Amino acid sequence: MSVLETIRGPRDLDRLTREQLTQLAADIRAFLIGTVSRTGGHLGPNLGVVELTIAIHRVFHSPEDAIVWDTGHQSYVHKLLTGRQDFSRLRKAGGLAGYPSRAESEHDIVESSHASSSLSWADGISRAFQVTGQRDRHVVAVVGDGALTGGMTWEALNNISDDNNRRLVIVVNDNGRSYAPTIGGLAHYLNEVRTRRTYRDIQLGSKELFDRFGRPGRAIYRGTRGALHGFLARFAYNDRMYSNLDIKYLGPIDGHDEAAVENALQQAKHYELPVLVHVITQKGRGYAPARNDEADRFHSVGVIDPATGLALATTGKVDWADAFGADLVELAEHDRRIVGITAAMLLPVGLGPLAERFPARVIDVGIAEQHAVTSAAGLAFGGLHPVFAVYATFLGRALDQVLMDVALHRAGVTFVLHRAGVTGPDGASHHGMWDLAMLQIVPGIRIASPRDAATLAEELAEAVAVQDAPTVLRLPKGTVPPAVPALERLDDGVDVLAREERQDVLVVAVGVMAQIALEVATLLRQDGIGATVVDPRWAVPIAPSLIDLAAQHRLVVTIEDGVRVGGIGTRLRQDLRAAGVDTALNEVGLPDAFLPHAERNEILAEAGLTPQQIARDIVDQMRGAKLPAARAEDARTR
Repeated sequence: MSVLETIRGPRDLDRLTREQLTQLAADIRAFLIGTVSRTGGHLGPNLGVVELTIAIHRVFHSPEDAIVWDTGHQSYVHKLLTGRQDFSRLRKAGGLAGYPSRAESEHDIVESSHASSSLSWADGISRAFQVTGQRDRHVVAVVGDGALTGGMTWEALNNISDDNNRRLVIVVNDNGRSYAPTIGGLAHYLNEVRTRRTYRDIQLGSKELFDRFGRPGRAIYRGTRGALHGFLARFAYNDRMYSNLDIKYLGPIDGHDEAAVENALQQAKHYELPVLVHVITQKGRGYAPARNDEADRFHSVGVIDPATGLALATTGKVDWADAFGADLVELAEHDRRIVGITAAMLLPVGLGPLAERFPARVIDVGIAEQHAVTSAAGLAFGGLHPVFAVYATFLGRALDQVLMDVALHRAGVTFVLHRAGVTGPDGASHHGMWDLAMLQIVPGIRIASPRDAATLAEELAEAVAVQDAPTVLRLPKGTVPPAVPALERLDDGVDVLAREERQDVLVVAVGVMAQIALEVATLLRQDGIGATVVDPRWAVPIAPSLIDLAAQHRLVVTIEDGVRVGGIGTRLRQDLRAAGVDTALNEVGLPDAFLPHAERNEILAEAGLTPQQIARDIVDQMRGAKLPAARAEDARTR
């Protein structure tokens, strides 16, 4: 039996010897490589926090002591140590979530997987413990150096340093990376700390200091290096950055020396005030493929060969991000105004090709979406056309900036939202299902949703040509589907994808929902119901031709993979009412709920977004509906 198999909860760690703790770390790494390679998930970040997580759970007593992970993708080791060792269905329906989940365990405090929020949570929790007299409870926030590029962390630090009378430990997990290498002035500072001679000597064994004392000297070093870490590091660095925030600082500590980390955390625990513990780790520690030049690929992986790290599930299809990246480079070749912006996710959002072709025309702002959007407004004012490529779920953090800095100032900025709609395995916080409802309230905004590679290229070119308003392209997760050709393109850009002689139902499909809409039309034809299927291409604003088409049909059905509340269907209904068109309209979309992790098709089916269910609902309504008077006579003559 491995040491890991004997762990059923954090207190089982208390009885382990130093040798057993070393073996436990090895067991955990072997377990993660073996299981995550079969299921997919965040491999690199978790391999880097093994010893750190063990030390946290040995020093602090969860859940009495609240542990907050920023971001939650590095919580796999925490799950293992808190009794959750069945990873066979990780990120699948009915299995463990890829992030902390209150439904799974009392040890999981914060579920959000958005970066830079942990210190605000920790500030609030520790204040609550203070006010309610729970002074024996600690709060531990684990925040990566990448998350420190987000503005919320510094707002929180400002408040934390203003009230020192509470037990709060901030662990900075410094591996020099967020998704990719951490950028900016903070990164330069932390890199300076990591590479200074004093820290290197401590981390690597300080041969120059101790070898001259022979074997006794090395024995002394092994027994006291945790204290030496703290003493020498404080001597060298405590007059630096964090001391200016009036927060006690311990470190830097070798994050893979469990004893050293444990010693530092014990010191921090006994201070009745906020303490920052600076821990140096390696992302992908112990797994050679994750430590080479392509280490960023192992931040999050699909199904891979554990021996080589190479992907097993290859479809030969083009990913949406890759298609976008190629199209953007082609446009940038002929338009010098185009610049790309990323918030620490250059490769996942498809900006790698542009950075390779035009390095000076790609800006990585770190995990700072709010700053990215307002900076984009400034770039537009200066004569450029910024393209901010970002996951749809993360743009929600910068809605105020989209509204007040970009739209109010009529700035020509293009937002390319990756993983829009249902994303699947990453769960509630990563579904990009709120973007349509959220963004269409912005005055003057234009929102497109490509259905295939050809419409992506067209709509991106149209978007960057707009200089007086924000434009949005929303791209789903996964590979680009086969082409869906149009029968006709109307004067205002709406594509007609299918048309029957009988004009019973107008089906308006947003983006990749076009294929489902076409299947709905086929099923309706079998029931004698004629359907017209259109892709508006630009879903916002509503095209005039949609109003005209709606007036010619008995029923309008909108199909979108965003929330129904405030979605495209709602907007079309309002425009129909304003135009005096009384055609009935059904909005088919996602419920206003936090949807769990599962495969995309499973989530769509649960929400009723399958061709069979949509067609069945339409047939039931057509047979049982009371038609408007103007169409009743027409219906009887058919």
